[in-house]
Amino acid sequence: MASIRDTLNNLARDYAIAWSSGDPEAVAGFFAPDGTITVNRGDPFVGRSAIADMARGFFDEFVDLEVRCDMLRWAGTHAIFVWTLEGHHAETRNHVITRGWEEWDMTADNKVQSSLWWYDAEDYQRQIDGV
Repeated sequence: MASIRDTLNNLARDYAIAWSSGDPEAVAGFFAPDGTITVNRGDPFVGRSAIADMARGFFDEFVDLEVRCDMLRWAGTHAIFVWTLEGHHAETRNHVITRGWEEWDMTADNKVQSSLWWYDAEDYQRQIDGV
């Protein structure tokens, strides 16, 4: 049986791969059926369908999106997934690199129940705009 360390490290690796795949359902599959993502204190995306729609928006915005897992930390059923997002914006063609993290509450079967997602939205927009 895999250790919790191996299980969560594999989960983080596979989650980054899903975000880099262009497949919104692959991203949503990491969440509990009623799982949520809240980005920078915005309105939550609730359920796999809404999470897939949110991911689809990123895939439309960045045709060559790549997400890398920079670090993972956990304590009990809580984890922090630290990431780097990189790609070329579909409209402006500007190269964007932004960093952030997700704070996860996990279910017993290692699905994400809730994710609080944080990144510097102003810097992200400046890079899209090319300023």
